[in-house]
Parts: sequence; C-alpha cells; structure tokens
Amino acid sequence: MGLFNAKMKNKVLEFFILMLREGVRPNQATLTSVLRVCTRLALLELGTQVRVHVLKYDQDLILNYALLDMYSKCGSLEDAKSIFYKMVEKDVISWSTMIARLAQNRYSRKALKLFELMKASGLEPNYITILSVLFACSHAGLVEDGLYYFQSMKKLYGIEPENEHYGCIIDLLGKAGTVDQVVKLIHDMEYEPDAVTWRALPGAYKVHRNTDLAIYAPKQILNLDPQDAGTYILLSNIYAYLQRWDNAVEVMKTMRDRGVRKEPGCSWIEVNKHIHAFIFRDRSHPKIVENYKELNQLIYKLLAVGYVPNTNFVLHDLEGEQKEDSIRYHSEKLAIIIGLMSLSRGKTIRIRKNIRICGDCHIVAKLTAKIEDQTVVIRNPIRYHHFQDGIFSCGDFW
Repeated sequence: MGLFNAKMKNKVLEFFILMLREGVRPNQATLTSVLRVCTRLALLELGTQVRVHVLKYDQDLILNYALLDMYSKCGSLEDAKSIFYKMVEKDVISWSTMIARLAQNRYSRKALKLFELMKASGLEPNYITILSVLFACSHAGLVEDGLYYFQSMKKLYGIEPENEHYGCIIDLLGKAGTVDQVVKLIHDMEYEPDAVTWRALPGAYKVHRNTDLAIYAPKQILNLDPQDAGTYILLSNIYAYLQRWDNAVEVMKTMRDRGVRKEPGCSWIEVNKHIHAFIFRDRSHPKIVENYKELNQLIYKLLAVGYVPNTNFVLHDLEGEQKEDSIRYHSEKLAIIIGLMSLSRGKTIRIRKNIRICGDCHIVAKLTAKIEDQTVVIRNPIRYHHFQDGIFSCGDFW
C-alpha cells in the first residue's frame, strides 16, 4: 500500500473519531471497518482504543476475528492470543488466522502445536489452514514436517494441493538446498507452475547462491506476469550482485519499455495516533532535516559497533560512498528515527512497510534495537520482523 492509500485510510479514521465526538454509537459493521483500517496501517494504539467499543459486542465472532487479526498483524501476539483464547466460539477461519500469524511472526513450532489443538477440537482444516501450516514449516526450515503435511493433505483431509501449497513447499526445499528435489517436484506437478510457484524459488538463491536457478525463476515469472515490477527489480539486483551490469541495465530497460512502474518503498509509523509516512528520497515530512541529521548520527554509532553497510544489491555500477548513500535513507530507517525521537524508552517501535525490507535495513534495525535498548517490529506484506536486544525473530532466514 502506497502513501496515497495510507493518507486515504487516515481520513477514514478521522471520520470515525468525529463520529465518536458527535456521540454516535458505532455498530458492528462500523467497528469492523475501522479495525480493518487499523490492521492495514498497523495502528496498534488506535486499534486498542477501538477495542473498548468492541467489548459491547463481546461474543460477536466477526468482531473478535477483526480484533485478533488487528493485534496479530500489528505484531502484538500476546494481545492476539488473549483474544483468541477468550473467544467462546472459534471457527476454522479463527484457528487458521492464529496459526498463520504465529508463522508470520516466526513462531513456527507454536503454530504447529496450535494446528494439533485445532484438530483435537474436532474442526477439520481447510485449504487456508494447510497453507498456514506449510507457511510455518517454510519459515523455520522444518523440512520433514513440511513434507509430511504436504504429502498427507489429500489423504488425511481431502484437500488437493494447489499452486500456493506448492509454492510453500518449494520455498522450504529450496532454502534447504535440495534443488534437485525442487526441480523434480515442479516437473511432477499436475499442472503448469504459475507465477506464485516460481516466486518461491529465489529463496534458494539467497541461502545457497544457486545462480542458475535464481536467474531462471524470475524469467519464468516474467513470462507469466510481464507486469510484475518486483521481479524486474529482483532479476536486475541479482545481475548487479554478479556484476553483470549489461544484463542488469537491459532488465530495467525492458521494464521501462513495457511501461511497468516500481511502487516506491513506503514506511509509516503511528505516534500519538498520528501517522508519519516516508518514501525514499521524499523530503516532504516536516521534520525531514532533523530526521536526516539524527539518522546520520545513528549510523555513526552503528559503525562504531561493527555495522558495515550491505550494498550487495545496489542496482547500479556505483562505487564506495555512492553505494552507501543510495541505501542510507531508505524509508524504514527514517521511520525508526521518528520512533526513537518520539517514543519513550521501552516502548515498541512498530513500523509498517509496503514492500520487503532490504538486507541493510534489516542489519540497521537489529543493531539499533540492541544499542538503543528498544524493541523494533517491522511488518511487510508477508512477514514480521521482531528485533530486541540483538535477537531477531527471523534468524536471518527470510
């Protein structure tokens, strides 16, 4: 979600607050809509205030599910679990959601235990439940568990594996380095792999540097989905890392010729119910000069404790300081600075990002959490990264 959509969602919240001031009591539909906005923007503070109004409809399944989703997607798993275990009625959607959110936050073993509890409750898993279980296995590298659930899903539950299931198991096997097994699985599929399936393969490159596979997979994606901007960037990045500059430039030229535009990286943070949003190289924020100054000071502190800028995937054939400057002012770094400037020590810095976090920002968040004694949670469209005291939930396996 880009900056424009974030601002539009913020308008929805402003109308909700005005509604309360006018003394109009919100109904279930209104509360559900507002909670969904809080979820999309990762507005934990406002979502928690909305919960007060939800209490009037304590046993409403849809509202409880919206609360559960909001807390879990804001990275507040303890609150999410509290809602989940208090729910008198839990349907397969609620169970599947909790399993998926535990997996996304890197609590894969807990996700699998919850799946066993769900089965013990008498509920049958559905397509989404199994997908969440495979997602948990993929996130934690649980190869044996993942293969068991994948191979038994049809036999035990009558669920035919589809492209998303194959994508999870291919991601798992690729990261484990079993490339031959991945290739065999793709060839054994009952139907042609789609873009979702091929998108799972670049993970094998990140972990095992299988160059041939890393280049082949994005090319297959672009054959199926020539408008996928992220794949052009990925392929160009891989060529840049291999110093195949002509190939990297050609990929970006093809992207431009086809009229494909990359969505700019956008990060936002909620402070005192106000959204601070940042886009790379956008200087419209009222405190941008102060932000840059504070960020530069933070970088100097990080350099003193061993930080080395990760410029492996800078797109262009740049040298030295030029490469470092091209990654220094990424949007999530600026959002972290707002959190450090505005929130008291001990309060979690929660950041929402519209695209995947880069390797350098991952390092900066990890070291910042340690030296500033602050917890940082960064959520992108797929995964959640928790950083606390030098410990990070993904274990650099993302």
